[in-house]
Amino acid sequence: MAERVEQEEIFSQVLRAGRRTYFFDVRATKADDYYLTVTESKKFTHDDGSFHYQKHKIYLYKEDFNDFKEMLNKATDYIVTQKGSEVISERHQKDFKKTTESFVEQTAESFTDLSFDDI
Repeated sequence: MAERVEQEEIFSQVLRAGRRTYFFDVRATKADDYYLTVTESKKFTHDDGSFHYQKHKIYLYKEDFNDFKEMLNKATDYIVTQKGSEVISERHQKDFKKTTESFVEQTAESFTDLSFDDI
């Protein structure tokens, strides 16, 4: 089976978003027309400290640009309309941090009330 060879990048932009990085690359076809690749790269760290990246890529051609933008706008508008623009995972992380801090404070207080007579 022939391996697909990527064409040279003409234009590139990078969006870093936490553990994810998005690459927007304009490439040229053999007929010297342009198309877009969007690559999501996500970093996974193993228990031993080593890591690997998992990548997903889509190819988007000019004939699909208008429909793609329209569908993307509809989908993102729907999400914001239904759920607002607040990032829920950040809210949960803040709540988790508050809960963890409260637990640590309560645990520390219970240990400070110990005396050697208790042992």
